[in-house]
Amino acid sequence: MGRRGELAVFRETFARDPEEADFPFLFHVRGNGGVGKSTLVRQWESTAREQPSVVTAYVDDEVHDALEAMEAVSARLGRQGHPLKRFDKQLTTYRQRRHQAESAVAAPQSGPGEPGAAAAGPSPSSTVAAQVGLAGLGALVPGAALFTGAVDPQQVALGADRVRAMLNTRLRSHDDVQLVMNPLTGLAPVFLDDLAEVAERCERVVLFFDVYERTGPVLDTWLRTITFGDEYGSLPVNVQIVLAGQLRLDTRVWGDRLGQVTEVSLEVFSEEEARTLLATHGVTDEPSIELVLRLSGRLPLLVDMLARSDPGGGAATGDPSETAVERFLKWEPDPERREAALACALPLQTDEDIYRAVVPESAAGSYAWLRGLAFVSPQAGRCRYHDVVRAAMLRLQRTRSPARWQQAHILLADVFRQRRLAVEADLGTDPEDFWKEAVWREHRLNETYHLLCANPRTALADALRESAHAIGLDVATLRRWAQILGGAGLDTDTAALVSWGERLEAAAEQEQPGAVVLTLLLKASELDASGRALAYTVRAEEYRHVGDARSALADCEAAVALAPDAARPHAGLGETFRVLGRYEESVASCTRAVEIDPGYALAFGSRGDAYRNLGRHDEAFADFGRAIEIDRRYAWAYGSRARVYEALERHEEALADYDRALEIDPLYEWAVGSRAQLFERMGRYEEALADYDRAVVIDPEYAWALGSRARVKKDMGRLEEAVADYSRAVEILPDYAWAFQGRAQVYAGMGRHDEALADFARALELRPGYGWALGNRGELYEKLGRREEAVADFTRAIEIDPASDWVLGARARTYLCLGRHEDALADCARTVEIDPRDGWNQMLYGVVLRAAGDTPAAEARFAEALRLFTEEGAGAGDAAVNARQGLIVLHCALFDHGAAASVAEALIALGPGRNLIEEAVEDLSLLGALCPEAGPGIEPVTRRLRETLRQG
Repeated sequence: MGRRGELAVFRETFARDPEEADFPFLFHVRGNGGVGKSTLVRQWESTAREQPSVVTAYVDDEVHDALEAMEAVSARLGRQGHPLKRFDKQLTTYRQRRHQAESAVAAPQSGPGEPGAAAAGPSPSSTVAAQVGLAGLGALVPGAALFTGAVDPQQVALGADRVRAMLNTRLRSHDDVQLVMNPLTGLAPVFLDDLAEVAERCERVVLFFDVYERTGPVLDTWLRTITFGDEYGSLPVNVQIVLAGQLRLDTRVWGDRLGQVTEVSLEVFSEEEARTLLATHGVTDEPSIELVLRLSGRLPLLVDMLARSDPGGGAATGDPSETAVERFLKWEPDPERREAALACALPLQTDEDIYRAVVPESAAGSYAWLRGLAFVSPQAGRCRYHDVVRAAMLRLQRTRSPARWQQAHILLADVFRQRRLAVEADLGTDPEDFWKEAVWREHRLNETYHLLCANPRTALADALRESAHAIGLDVATLRRWAQILGGAGLDTDTAALVSWGERLEAAAEQEQPGAVVLTLLLKASELDASGRALAYTVRAEEYRHVGDARSALADCEAAVALAPDAARPHAGLGETFRVLGRYEESVASCTRAVEIDPGYALAFGSRGDAYRNLGRHDEAFADFGRAIEIDRRYAWAYGSRARVYEALERHEEALADYDRALEIDPLYEWAVGSRAQLFERMGRYEEALADYDRAVVIDPEYAWALGSRARVKKDMGRLEEAVADYSRAVEILPDYAWAFQGRAQVYAGMGRHDEALADFARALELRPGYGWALGNRGELYEKLGRREEAVADFTRAIEIDPASDWVLGARARTYLCLGRHEDALADCARTVEIDPRDGWNQMLYGVVLRAAGDTPAAEARFAEALRLFTEEGAGAGDAAVNARQGLIVLHCALFDHGAAASVAEALIALGPGRNLIEEAVEDLSLLGALCPEAGPGIEPVTRRLRETLRQG
């Protein structure tokens, strides 16, 4: 077969000890196209597999970055019974965390029950790759200056710290943020650890990286690091690596290690090697041998093809055309098969359906013949031409008949367009969802390639516009998109396409590729107004999702000015207004978007949420319903509609919508957390706990879920577990003020007052204007009899939020205990002014008025409290339970102890949960302090409630 020497060089390594100092552990097979590199590599792999206890992995240009390369190695080793289990698990974790950062919305920043918690809501997401890419545009790596200048660097320099902070709010775990921001650092060490375990079980592991002239630019640094560095760990000595490509190794990466690389340089066959190969194919007569040697130039690929193509073993006569294509097809006499072979060179890869679409009808049944041609490599049902052969065939067809060339590519573009549309039918209407689907991307890439080949200059603007979508997914997709443009440029001899391919590939190698590409697009003279509008719109999306809504607004306004009749810029502007809290303007912009495109689900969703924030619930329902009708898998619309149901106390319908959102996206953490909070408000603590448990399973370091779970455990009386969860939350996020104040409340309930005060102090150190913590610490001071300190905290909290009626009420109670009746009356008057329908405010006002000697006014307030509590207590849900608690205290305040006992029994029968019973006991204790004369009646009711706590 030839290449005996090269085969021997590799085979001999299996007789050597890998521990030897000069053991050849890194090979580089180099040679021109068609010289037989891939054939030799496959022969080497077969040689390795023949050895006992040797496993191999073959990787070609189907991978586009180091992560895909590691995944491919793991898959191939797994098929040989040696999976890289921990790596696969970590890769799954990475994809889950990335999915959470892209698709899940940040959980509410307030804790359950804390002011502001109900206001936090979901918002549409964007992809992480571009967010990270935008973060450093103001500090591009050296050599990238040509990419800058299209936009104001002050506008786009958001900073990596800001992106990291955004990811912290979404992922809540430092390790997960690091994994998403720098996946190679998180995955490569695990990959090497698993590979080391395989190497311990096997005599040798050999990793082959073919077509390295294509993959080298994206794999060089990673391979050099795992081979010679220690950043990710060390490569086991019995792991060999084989690189094969047309180019020399990049000296900038490998320069100081080239002496340790075993170079295998392939040249054309010697005459002896060529004759040997011909003999294996039965070509033995001298005239045929001479003819093949002359036509092939002894290039191994051509020798092999011509040998395989001669069915007569020397029957050919005469000298064929000297063109390469004629050489490849010399001994195929059927003209329709020859045309079929030429036609199938046009697509990048061919399957049987594509074959039938492009070949003459009479040749439609000959796909197996095509797959058997010497220059065709079968690949999982599809087949691919050798680059040397394909390039020659493309040139021939393009120059022979430009019209037929164009027609054929238009036909192929339509084939892939139909495939793309078939996939879209199951993906909804959001283009972002399309790009996340690998099969859809493959069809779109192939469609674009053929459109570029058919009309290079007219199709370029659309291809560049689509680049904006490729940016947002990941670097591998951006790189593939660049290769499509560059490849189409080479195949059509179009300099503009080649240049764009090179610039996009160069951008993909930058530290912030998304930012660089957006800058390129905004500078592109080839991009029309609609394309520039899309670039501005995409960049605005990235700004929004790293928290820079004002820069997003500027870009959205620029996009609308460029494309006033396009829906997406108006929808982006509406979403930006919504994020800024400018809801009326959001409604107006989204309305314009749906007028242009009545099927724009995202615009209906954004407008629906703006209506929700405006309290226009019917219109919100209508818009969310329309969004869901358009896109049945629009998880965000279900979650947002659930918020409207919650506002209207339609809890079961809200739960149904949360359930549906989580059926669509089981990792939608915001929906898990929101449903848990709803369960909590409904007193369904076990279900709330299950949801928080689920969130923690999704992400074991999800600090918000841990803190929220602690809140539920506190309400269930599981105080030690609550402390443990809060402690874990602050261990993960040491500056998590809400978790410190939550743990402080638990400590207070456990009588661990010093620890409670220390945690309150820490929370306020982290957030000096934290009114919720001030109010709760004030209540602890009040309970401890440190009333002046309580008043000071209440006063500070009221300065922060003058409309906080619960803090005003707490200060009124403290003023009453201090004998400051006028101050207490002023605070009570303010509470009923803020919320006159709150029975607790009316009751406290009555207690203070009675203590101040104004009995008639006190009786009026008590009467109003009784009316409000009775009215609310007749209903259902949280409000009814709260009203019955109020009635118990009110009847004791009115000295109607029998009525108080009766209502207490009714409350106990409802089984409201331990925390509500404890609250009732605490409220009665406060009443006893404020109104000592009610003490004798309070005591038996309190005793009955405490008995219930002991029993439960």
